[in-house]
Amino acid sequence: MSAWLLRLRARVAALFRSRGGKAAAGPRRNPTTPGRLRRMRWLLTALFTALTAACLLVLATVAASIDSHSRDRELDDTVNRVVTGLARVVYWNEEGAVDLEALRDDDLAQGDSAVVVLSLEEDGKWHEKYGHLRSELPQDLSAAAARTALSDDTVISTMTNRSGDRIRVASAPAYDADYTVGAVVFAGADPAPSQRDHQRLVLALEFGGLGLIALAALIGHVLSGVSTRPAVRMLAEQERFLADASHELRTPLATLRLYLDAALRDPDDTRRAVTEARELTDRMGRLVTGLLARTRTETGVGELEVERLRLDQLVEGVVAESGVAGIEVRSEPTVVQADPDLLALAVRNLIDNALVHGGLPIEITVADYAVTVRDHGPGLDPELADPFEHGTKGPSGRYGIGLSLVQWVARAHSGSVAIGSAPDGGTLATLTLPAPPQL
Repeated sequence: MSAWLLRLRARVAALFRSRGGKAAAGPRRNPTTPGRLRRMRWLLTALFTALTAACLLVLATVAASIDSHSRDRELDDTVNRVVTGLARVVYWNEEGAVDLEALRDDDLAQGDSAVVVLSLEEDGKWHEKYGHLRSELPQDLSAAAARTALSDDTVISTMTNRSGDRIRVASAPAYDADYTVGAVVFAGADPAPSQRDHQRLVLALEFGGLGLIALAALIGHVLSGVSTRPAVRMLAEQERFLADASHELRTPLATLRLYLDAALRDPDDTRRAVTEARELTDRMGRLVTGLLARTRTETGVGELEVERLRLDQLVEGVVAESGVAGIEVRSEPTVVQADPDLLALAVRNLIDNALVHGGLPIEITVADYAVTVRDHGPGLDPELADPFEHGTKGPSGRYGIGLSLVQWVARAHSGSVAIGSAPDGGTLATLTLPAPPQL
């Protein structure tokens, strides 16, 4: 047993040296694994944001392309409708001259589109016979009229007007009595207003996309934080377990070393040293068991093994197991629903706390779903901070992890624990559990 204890002490001492060395070498840095989790969280955020940005970019590109093409088709359909409609109302009189009376009265010839009609005369040249919003179309349309006559169909193209602006122009042939092309009707529309609307749409898509990407980054960061939170909480609990265990085991291990050294120096003192060492190892075992149970439960790895039990019998068993004379138990039959191991650990810790800070005698009362442990020591300092906080300094020393575990056991069972000074001296600690559900 002594060799095992010495190895355990050596491991804990090595742990202290490694932690102390790191602290002495410079500012404390975050552990490697939590740091990796944080980097993973940022990586998940970046990945989620990048995927969202890529999807939005594709959707915005497709939307802008569809809008551009639809506006171009709408503009082409407009000028095509004008020239097709006006070409049908171009007539020729008996002398063979073009007659545009019906065209001038047509609403299409007086609309928002620029309209020009060229007639092919006997000299073989194209002469302008009608113009509406003439300045918006090119000055010379003869070559375009000749191409339209040769194509024998409606032609749509982009031209440059007198001001140097690009304009969309449609031209359609009009047939005379001999079924030959005797005139060409031109209609033009300025694409600038449609392009301005398209640019506003693109700008809206850009700013809207940036806003959605920022929102996606925020949502991704929150979601990645939620997804990594259990792992971070588990690691934090493991760190707390290591810190609490290393702190609480330091003094018992040092005491064990003293017991063993005393036994080695005086063989006659071996039995007493081994007995005290065994009691100390039992206490350390209970401490580690409690810390592990708390860590496993709070990280979701383990669950409470709740069952109906007699609270008075459990307390009497804990007192009998402790083997400490001077503990008086007054109890009445009390049934609760709890984890027997954790509840026994809480009762032991209350007794140990009373022994350390108050000494004997100790009075324990079990009634009304509560365990009350009273000692006759100096009591609590009125200005004392929370005694359930690990490391709180009291009149008879610092409070260890024991009371903190008692508080956790109480909360895990939806109960409560309170500690204060007794009316006529000493300390009174009460662990209260809820009434069990009726069968």
